[in-house]
Amino acid sequence: MASKSKIRAVVFFLVLIVLSARPLLAEGEMIRLLGDQQEADGLPKNWRPLTFSKISRHTEYKLIREGDRPVITATSRQSASGLYRPLDLNPKEYPILSWCWKVNRALTKGDETKKNGDDYAARIYVTFKFDPNNATFWERTTFGTIKTIYGAYPPKGALNYVWAGHLPVGKIFPNPYTDRAKMVVVESGNEKEMQWVCEERNLYEDYKRLFGEEPPVFSGVAVMTDTDNTGGEATAYYADLVLHKER
Repeated sequence: MASKSKIRAVVFFLVLIVLSARPLLAEGEMIRLLGDQQEADGLPKNWRPLTFSKISRHTEYKLIREGDRPVITATSRQSASGLYRPLDLNPKEYPILSWCWKVNRALTKGDETKKNGDDYAARIYVTFKFDPNNATFWERTTFGTIKTIYGAYPPKGALNYVWAGHLPVGKIFPNPYTDRAKMVVVESGNEKEMQWVCEERNLYEDYKRLFGEEPPVFSGVAVMTDTDNTGGEATAYYADLVLHKER
């Protein structure tokens, strides 16, 4: 199971940038990432599924309405996949990401800081584009090798805001597969089970603090509910995903 998760982590980073056609461009004081319109497959318009060839069980995503808000539902049964929205934005112009989410249960099995415990009832990924013009020689060489093999650069880095099973809120740690992804625990446990919880993060400040450098442009935002490593089940709901100018 751990080998599948390792493949998933590597492929996820590669696919995110490959799928970045039709990026969302900036306009106005805020940008709503999730609207009412659906694609033919029931997914929200302009969002793309992220599936992994070595993982046969995929999380099920669909767009529903709850009251007057569009909501992405994610149902995972020992499965893994994500849902991705391409972006092309300067994080200095739109540094704030807000969203609301709820889960039917947190995943309390396993150690999330280890490879075999890298599962979350809910998580929000934000990826940042690799720019070879603002890279070290080592980075250009490493990222260039990946581009030669796969036809595209992987993201320079990613912020992962997660609903953990038992880790304390506020804990920050590198993803067990790559230090280019930083994990930030913003909710944890089952105390808020099936309650809408709204979050807000300054992506620009978080990236600078966690990576020690100015962030490159956003390349995408993704939601992901996955239970393949720990063999569990979870349902999550994502709504009100909005990028804001500085407030």
